[in-house]
Amino acid sequence: MAEEQTELEERIIIKDQHIKEIDLVNRDPKHINEDVVKVDFEDVIAEPVGTYSFDGVWKASYTTFTVSKYWCYRLLSAILGIPLAVIWGFLFALISFCHIWAVVPCIKSYLIEIQCVSRIYSLCIHTFCDPLFEALSKICSNVRVALRKEI
Repeated sequence: MAEEQTELEERIIIKDQHIKEIDLVNRDPKHINEDVVKVDFEDVIAEPVGTYSFDGVWKASYTTFTVSKYWCYRLLSAILGIPLAVIWGFLFALISFCHIWAVVPCIKSYLIEIQCVSRIYSLCIHTFCDPLFEALSKICSNVRVALRKEI
């Protein structure tokens, strides 16, 4: 009975990972687009002192910019949002698949194989190079350098 309860809880947990509640208020909780697409009217159009347009033109421009940006974004997201979500979902699934089933196994295989090669390489270096460098160090150990200042 306890095993069935544990199994049922595991199924619920797995199901909950795929059916996640979406926050409709805060749609960028990780602040991915904080600096990139946060563009307001003042960031694009600005009139320096001495070159002001009519107040009515400035207000109408502000309203036109804000409303057109808002509705163009909503229309584009309504038309292209779902197809692009499918494409991005497919792309990230493909990347995950390649990483899990190709990249990581290749790297692990390479590391296992290179470990054998590194042992052989290390043995060759210690066998041939260590005596050579020890002999060179004994030869050069008696070398003394003296600096003199000539007048």
